Amino acid sequence: MIDTIRWCYLGAFVALRGWRLAFGILPAVIAMPATVVEANNGNAEASCCNILELRQYTLHPGRQDLFVDLFDRVFADPLDATGMTVVGQFRDLDRPDRFVWMRGFQTMAARARELAAFYDSDLWHAHRSEANASIADSDNVLLLEPASPSLRFKDVPPRSPEADTTAGGGLIVVTLYDTKPEALAAFTLLFERSLRARLEAAGGTTLAAYMTSTQPNNFPRLPIRVGEHIYVWVARFKDTQAYAAYQKRLEADRRWSHTLWPAARDQLSREPEVLRLTPTPRSRLRG
Repeated sequence: MIDTIRWCYLGAFVALRGWRLAFGILPAVIAMPATVVEANNGNAEASCCNILELRQYTLHPGRQDLFVDLFDRVFADPLDATGMTVVGQFRDLDRPDRFVWMRGFQTMAARARELAAFYDSDLWHAHRSEANASIADSDNVLLLEPASPSLRFKDVPPRSPEADTTAGGGLIVVTLYDTKPEALAAFTLLFERSLRARLEAAGGTTLAAYMTSTQPNNFPRLPIRVGEHIYVWVARFKDTQAYAAYQKRLEADRRWSHTLWPAARDQLSREPEVLRLTPTPRSRLRG
């Protein structure tokens, strides 16, 4: 269990860097006990999400469509079969060579066990070299815990067995607030007490909120970012037009622009990083 004191604890988490995460190419199935597969089919709640990885991959130019197809068709279901939950996978609207995805775990112990089940599998060993042909960098990874128990991902819908080829899919916006080392706890409280309500009034629908974990990386073969103090807000919008309208409402909100945001900005080490994400055809999480 995650110590509830950690919801607002400030500190750095430890990890080792040096191994590249990638994915294979040919269709295959990871052999997993039936009970594990059944527990995660149609009920992502069973394995999500006290621990979350936010993973941003930089792909080689022109490889995004190929990688999206391979991930959706080949890897999404086998990853889930280990017991973890692939919450969602996305294209980045502002970075055409970026692939972003999130996966969740119930505990850190489950994380180590489920990652080993996938990365020690015949599937991974057989096809990792082919996958690296698409990936330029895969080390941009944050290990996160919920900002509060009520704000973890839950009720994540099951993945459709077929690709959703209908137009749209909505817009997921992930905002990373990189705080000063001493300010993460204070920013978390400020966000919950005043900022989130204002953002939601402007049109954002909160899906989850997380913060960087203080726990050490217990699967060091896959590196994570270290020494950072980041609050992550995940929100849903109908589309890019709805997001643009939300931005205009915030700009017109004098309390936001003259009081709330200046106070919050003083606690950050840089401007927020905003990821405008469109779900892939088989992403669970959609706008």
